Amino acid sequence: MARSKEFDREQALDAAIDVFRDHGFEGTSTDMLVKSMRIGRQSLYDTFGDKWQLYRSAVERYATAETHAHIEILRREGQAVDGIRQMIDRVVEEARRTCLGVGSICEFGQTRAELVAVHQVADRRLKEAMRRRIAEAQAAGDVVAGLSPVEVADFLVANFAGIRIAARGGADRAHLQSLARLALRAIT
Repeated sequence: MARSKEFDREQALDAAIDVFRDHGFEGTSTDMLVKSMRIGRQSLYDTFGDKWQLYRSAVERYATAETHAHIEILRREGQAVDGIRQMIDRVVEEARRTCLGVGSICEFGQTRAELVAVHQVADRRLKEAMRRRIAEAQAAGDVVAGLSPVEVADFLVANFAGIRIAARGGADRAHLQSLARLALRAIT
């Protein structure tokens, strides 16, 4: 008779996300994963497949959660520009924790179709929500009217990656906040 799993799959996956955030795919060993996830090696393989399948699942879960969090903050404020500002502030607040999305793009670029697909879905979803709020902010006179909402969304997402990379490189909070202020100033 097969033994039932004695761990929470989602909690184990969240623990794997933390390891992959800190060490990337190549820098993470199976031993590091089973220790952090608090599961046996066989349970890891039975539940998640191999290390690559676990990584892909971790990136997908992370991308979904991050996209949802950004969109929720973006939509929370009454004025669109305030939602945009709050989303930028969230990036600064979270920048000290390595971004698994940026990390996976830096590590693999376009070489892994499964990851590219995950990133494209998250990117499309986030930028569509951003474009709507940017257009609202333009209609209210809070974002420069002559700018393309598509280009503004692309610009902001690129700035988010830059802020996260600066944090990873040791930039202090004041430096990250100045990057955020300049990004907002460029569009308002």
